[in-house]
Amino acid sequence: MAQHQQISLPAKLINGGIAGMVGVTCVFPIDLAKTRLQNQRSGQQVYKNMLDCLIKTVKSEGYFGMYRGAAVNLTLVTPEKAIKLAANDFFRHQLSKDGGRLTVLKEMLSGCGAGMCQVIITTPMEMLKIQLQDAGRLAAQQRLIPSMARSYNTNPAPHVVRVSAMQITRELLQTKGVPGLYRGLGATLMRDMPFSMVYFPLFAHLHQLGRHSPEDPAVPFYWSFVSGCLAGSIAAVTVSPCDVVKTRLQSLKKGANEETYNGVVDCIRKILRKEGPGAFLKGASCRALVIAPLFGIAQVVYFVGVGEFLLGYTPQSICSS
Repeated sequence: MAQHQQISLPAKLINGGIAGMVGVTCVFPIDLAKTRLQNQRSGQQVYKNMLDCLIKTVKSEGYFGMYRGAAVNLTLVTPEKAIKLAANDFFRHQLSKDGGRLTVLKEMLSGCGAGMCQVIITTPMEMLKIQLQDAGRLAAQQRLIPSMARSYNTNPAPHVVRVSAMQITRELLQTKGVPGLYRGLGATLMRDMPFSMVYFPLFAHLHQLGRHSPEDPAVPFYWSFVSGCLAGSIAAVTVSPCDVVKTRLQSLKKGANEETYNGVVDCIRKILRKEGPGAFLKGASCRALVIAPLFGIAQVVYFVGVGEFLLGYTPQSICSS
């Protein structure tokens, strides 16, 4: 059993990394639209919907404008997804040591633990990605309403300057230290823990429905993809209000008349008062479209066993170890 764990863990890490990179490459433009839709306020709308956002982005910033911030994700998504999926497997293994079948509560606890572990990478990754993604919205808003001034935190900035992830990182470390990269940590935990608590148990139960019989645990690869997509989209919509709060808190640059927030509670209160409950669902459909294929692809990569193949392991060698 110990040898099995030694073999499977590196494979799981590789699978998580590959799945994350492939998934991000496929859905990043939709994620960019989600961030911009979540950040625009009522009365200052630059984009009508996801499609309008993508069309305007291509027209004003070119095709690769849809991938602003993708380099950050591609760099950090490997450790993030690897930690998330491997941590869930670890906690599931620990909670099933008594040999019994995992209850829904234990599955949710496993997912909660995975969500807590991944924020080590997720928070700074999202922090940097959001600044790069939202820069185009601020520039578009400035073109539409030239009289609007821009602010970086509370300091006015007349022009939107293109910056890199490294520049943002250096500035945050110099001014705020390491905690600057972890701005919005509480909101990230508030989003990722419930997400994992919903996703992992739901996927496990949907996946079981694809079995041919109780004696044959094999599941077709397409069923793994469908299960990952369904569980991912449901979990994504469930925690979408938390994602809106996280995006608002982590956005450093603000447009004219765009309020700043002092924590999660203050953010929720101001959004409710100024924009109404519907604002918490901004970008929900985009987030579902991002998460569904992202986790569907992840489950297919696990099903195919890309990591095992790259490491030179076969199902027979794993099972016999």
